[in-house]
Amino acid sequence: MARLKGVFLDTSVLLGGTIDVGPSSRAAQAVMDAIAEGRVERPLTAWHCCLEYYAVATRLPEELRLPPSDALRLVEEEILGRFEVVDLPPREHLSLLQVSRRAAGRRRAALRRAHRRDREKLWRVRHRHRERPAFPVEPG
Repeated sequence: MARLKGVFLDTSVLLGGTIDVGPSSRAAQAVMDAIAEGRVERPLTAWHCCLEYYAVATRLPEELRLPPSDALRLVEEEILGRFEVVDLPPREHLSLLQVSRRAAGRRRAALRRAHRRDREKLWRVRHRHRERPAFPVEPG
């Protein structure tokens, strides 16, 4: 069987692969077993996935929750010990947030336009028998 190269795993796979939550974690456990056995070459994850792993693993429901020392050990041994951890260069962090902010602004503007169109349409349907509105409709 050919070895896989450069496989990226996110927090959900890391958690399911190291904490047995039942049948839904079997696929993730198979992937983590393949990494441990060396069948996956150069597995990747991101630093924020390591942080999320620790945060979630220590706050799961009581029957699944890991003590902080065990969660840290798993991050060190199972993730940092076997994965290449990638991250944006620090100089890129701010630009990513700026792009996200602009995109969010465009989404908000589109939602406002759609809301305004719907509100105007609703007003026309409710008041089509009137020549002018009984109350002023403020745009926006």
